[in-house]
Formats: sequence, structure tokens, C-alpha cells
Amino acid sequence: MTLRVDLNCDLGEGYAFDEALLDGITSANIACGFHAGGPGVMRRTVELALKKGVALGAHPGLRDLEGFGRRAMNVEPQEAFDLTLYQIGALQSFATLHGARLVHVKPHGALYTMAARDAALADALAAAVRAADPKLVFVGLAGSEMIRAARRLGLPAAEEAFVDRAYQSDGTLVPRGQPGALIDASEDAARRAVRLVKEGKVAAHGGGEVSIRADTLCIHGDTPGAPEHLRALREALIREGIELRRFGTP
Repeated sequence: MTLRVDLNCDLGEGYAFDEALLDGITSANIACGFHAGGPGVMRRTVELALKKGVALGAHPGLRDLEGFGRRAMNVEPQEAFDLTLYQIGALQSFATLHGARLVHVKPHGALYTMAARDAALADALAAAVRAADPKLVFVGLAGSEMIRAARRLGLPAAEEAFVDRAYQSDGTLVPRGQPGALIDASEDAARRAVRLVKEGKVAAHGGGEVSIRADTLCIHGDTPGAPEHLRALREALIREGIELRRFGTP
């Protein structure tokens, strides 16, 4: 049986190497203006992704430009539903401009992290995705409340693993700012990617290992050396006979 995986990246967030990353990924999570980006950036990123055959995804975040959407904030489920639906709709409008549609939705930063643990918040995000389009794939941390919320609502879900972030023993990510939170070496990211797909395992920070299902692998667009990471892990995956396939294809 051929092993397959999607490669996704967060884009439209103001970094200069978006185009280089689009040459290597299969799915783009495009910032919708709340944590980064804006109308012009959204339009240009959609155009470029379509030109390169990359699946379009919304990347909604908290209204936090100053903190890049990575600061935890108090947000009620109804507010989370509203801000998520609003951002999906904004990006879908730019997709519609080109006769295209969104394929997936992946929350950003603190919104993602909070929803991974909070069932009520996860339900609100999944409900917003279903309200926008029940065919959208809801991307969430593997094994988290987000995945369970999608399944409760009958949404297609994709369990996500990270090649450039360290994991804790419970399957959550080591918080940014802590030593060892980021995977700096491209070779390490590539080895992790192959093992995640072939074995469903990753080394845990501090020792041991974690079992993780990986429907899609993420590399962050703002990670130092992101294009080099991507190039190395693509080569490693292909060398191992793993097929790279975007969302929405059989």
C-alpha cells in the first residue's frame, strides 16, 4: 500500500519566502487578516497558490495583529464561531474571484492551541467550518478535541503533526519560548517527517516517544530556514516512496 501525506504551511503572514514554500507544499493555510495579512495579501496569496496547484485553506486566528495571534485570550464559544466564520468567508470571496473554492480550514496560533484542549471551543470552530461549507476539511492537532469535534459534527477532519516543533509526552506541543520548542536542523525535521508517516511516532521532548496519526504535516512559514526544512523533508519523503497528495484528491 502506498503511503500518502499532505504537506501544509501557514502563508500570507508577511514573510518573504511564501513563493518558495508554495513550490514545495500541497496545501496552503492563508492568514485571513486578524493575526496577519489583509485583503491585498490574501488576494495575492490565493492567486499564487492556484497558479502552483496548491489547495486553498483558511487560517483564521484571534484578532491580535500585535501578538501575531499567539497570545492566549479569553474568547467565548459564540465569539470564536463568529470570528472564524467571518474569516473563512473573507478568504472564500477571493477564491470565488478565481472560480475556486476553499478545501480546508486550520485555526492559527493560540486559537488552535486552546481549541485543541477545550471541547466547547473546538465545537464552536467546527460548527463555523460546517456553516461555511460542510465539505471543508477541518485540520486540527492529532488526537485533540478539534478532531473529536469535527467527527461529532460529521465534518471531514485531518489530523495534523508538526515537523518543526517539539512534542511533550502527552502529544501537545512544547510551548514556544521554552528551550527546544523549535526543530532547527533540516535533517532532524526530515527524519521526523518520515517517521511520523511510516511509524506514526515522534520523539518526545525530554525522552520517550509519542504515537501520532499524521494525515498532514505542517511546516511553519515563519520558522527560520523554512524553505530548507521543506526541501529536505520533501526529498526524504519521496526517497522513502511516500506520495505527497493535497487535500480534496482521491
